[in-house]
Amino acid sequence: MDPLIIAGRTFQSRLLIGTGKYRDFQQTREAIDESGAQIVTVAIRRTNIGQNAGEPSLLDALPPSQFTYLPNTAGCYTADDAVRTLRLARELLDGHDLVKLEVLGDPQTLFPNMIETLAAARTLVADGFKVMVYCSDDPIMARELEAIGCVAIMPLASLIGSGMGILNPWNLQLIIEKATVPVVVDAGVGTASDAAIAMELGCDAVLMNTAVAAARDPILMARAMRKAVEAGREAFLAGRMPKKLYSASPSSPSSGLMTPKTA
Repeated sequence: MDPLIIAGRTFQSRLLIGTGKYRDFQQTREAIDESGAQIVTVAIRRTNIGQNAGEPSLLDALPPSQFTYLPNTAGCYTADDAVRTLRLARELLDGHDLVKLEVLGDPQTLFPNMIETLAAARTLVADGFKVMVYCSDDPIMARELEAIGCVAIMPLASLIGSGMGILNPWNLQLIIEKATVPVVVDAGVGTASDAAIAMELGCDAVLMNTAVAAARDPILMARAMRKAVEAGREAFLAGRMPKKLYSASPSSPSSGLMTPKTA
């Protein structure tokens, strides 16, 4: 599969995986290995990556030498909190600057607060961060975030953790058509077909967590997601046949067929 390029870095996998909600760090590692993901997201406010001395650290299960960490601001509801969280992550990860920004609007829907998201993005980009940003599926907001300098736009497919799949493919296509940075579907994927559809639409990658971690068999689901992302990308590159209503086009030859004799 052709590589994914984000902020000048090249990745062979177009599947990004979250590290939360698994039974333990061992299961996290097994699922991510099966997914083939190279980029892993980490909720700094919920996962120990060294800030809690004496507790098990994700860094031991997923060494930064083997995976690209994508610290995120899950649980932040203001621009100030998000900026503070990612500055802490940069210190904990020795100057790491590739981050995922998300500023939530409320704890029930976890829908993004785009006013606070825009403010945080401006501050972080000015501070030297390479910002991948979770956002609504609004083409105008996506355009504004790219203009600020975000290195990837990450519109939701549906609400975080909902598993509802892609509810508005038309808005995603509008974002994809105008964006000059990678577009990564973030949130709402529930099963492999959702991931395949996102890639067939032309998204550059898919990020997921709950769809894998909450599956009955997370390891098997991780493997299925890897295959779905690869198949969806190949289908997009191949170019699907046009849809035709009532346009007969037999797949078998129409010449040289036996025809009934007429009297």
